[in-house]
Amino acid sequence: MAGSALRRLMAEYKQLTLNPPEGIVAGPINEENFFDWECLIVGPDGTCFEGGVFPAKLTFPTDYPLSPPKMQFTCEMFHPNIYSDGRVCISILHAPGDDPLGYESSAERWSPVQSVEKILLSVISMLAEPNDESGANIDAAKMWRENRAEFDRIATRIVRKSLNIPL
Repeated sequence: MAGSALRRLMAEYKQLTLNPPEGIVAGPINEENFFDWECLIVGPDGTCFEGGVFPAKLTFPTDYPLSPPKMQFTCEMFHPNIYSDGRVCISILHAPGDDPLGYESSAERWSPVQSVEKILLSVISMLAEPNDESGANIDAAKMWRENRAEFDRIATRIVRKSLNIPL
């Protein structure tokens, strides 16, 4: 199984280098191990994360693409759909099939037709439009809903920190 996963990851990496989506850089940490990737995601224009450059890592299972990778930001993030340790919580990264809690449809969850590019584009979309109904970070979700000015202030500080601009 790992052989087909490796071939798939190599093909996706080639595609990302030939035709990189705007605001995304991603690839294996080293070419000896295609199952651990690093990414840089630029905060989307017109959002409180605009202009920030946020590093993250993707860890792929040996049965990829049958199972989804795990994604974790390696910098400080404050967002309703990002756990305090940086793990990303979005539907596309949830195991395929029915949601045991009944919140997500199986069509929203991982399927082998997804790709690294689709994951990263979904994360950019998530940064722009959080799902505050399914908060991985309850404090961020509550602040997003009830005190957007304070949320934006924290996001601006995180953007500045991501760029090594004095706070």
